[in-house]
Amino acid sequence: MENFILKNENAIYYECNFSCDNVIFLNLGSEKFFITDARYTIEAREYAKNCEIIESANLIESAKEILKKNHIKELTFDPNDFTYLTYSNFIKDLDTIFKEEINFSKMKRLIKSEKEIKLLKKAANLGREGFSNFAKFIKKNGEKRSEKELFFEAFKNMTQKAKFDVSFNPIVAINENAAKPHALPTNKKLNKDNLLLVDAGIKYKRYCSDRTCTSVVDFNNFSFEREQKFKNKKHQKIYDIVYKAQTLAIKKARSGMKASEIDKIARDYITKAGYGEFFVHSTGHGVGLDIHEFPNINSRNDLIIEDHMVFTVEPGIYLPNEFGVRIEDTVYMKNGKADIL
Repeated sequence: MENFILKNENAIYYECNFSCDNVIFLNLGSEKFFITDARYTIEAREYAKNCEIIESANLIESAKEILKKNHIKELTFDPNDFTYLTYSNFIKDLDTIFKEEINFSKMKRLIKSEKEIKLLKKAANLGREGFSNFAKFIKKNGEKRSEKELFFEAFKNMTQKAKFDVSFNPIVAINENAAKPHALPTNKKLNKDNLLLVDAGIKYKRYCSDRTCTSVVDFNNFSFEREQKFKNKKHQKIYDIVYKAQTLAIKKARSGMKASEIDKIARDYITKAGYGEFFVHSTGHGVGLDIHEFPNINSRNDLIIEDHMVFTVEPGIYLPNEFGVRIEDTVYMKNGKADIL
């Protein structure tokens, strides 16, 4: 692809190692243009690589001038990247044909470089440290804390006291609230023998981590380890089903498979156990600069999995008004198999 335009921050960062919240990026053959306003030009000149920095009070008009000057006949764009107003202003009085290609930047980022894998591994390790720190808090001070308080503590511990950013707002859910896959925190308080679901991640140099743990609450011996011993027999039964489905999907995933085949491994196990209708989301999603990237690991995606793809494996069972269990790890494909980051 020779000529394209971007507005998405992470897509632009991928191209030139810097981005901001008000920028238009043009790639015209071998020439690259980073068009932004005066708030960001100093940092852009310091950090953005292999592109010309253009300061402008009207980014669209500056971009149009460049397109006219270079006699660009066709320009690829992602319609997800533009509001209707921005697109309308762009094509007005411009001969350049805008060629629609949905998610072309995400497709470029499907295969991670060795450098990206290292950054994602570092993010995953820091994320695990955050979970460990949060577990220590729960063990010492978690009793009778509300989900809202625990949400705040999860945020604080994941960021390691603001040293890192979170890759998304943590999900902290107790018992029946865990039956909501993306539960919002409430005033429900944490007690011994409760089921606690926590989904959280951090960013390291913009690359994301993503992990979900479901645990039994024991203030004498609390952890987010995968081996959990619930007092409630139904909690244990569902947990064991989900954990087995997850480990099977990771163990059997192979480069050369379709993404849908990996989804099927986890989904078939849960379905055979009698809980297929309660597995209400896809088995996983890609992770990188965005928390949700390609490949999507779902029943409809026939994309072929390749080495150096990175994605989550996160089956779950959600029993309304009772509880839910989700277990998630981020994996990368190496030598044809899935390794946990």
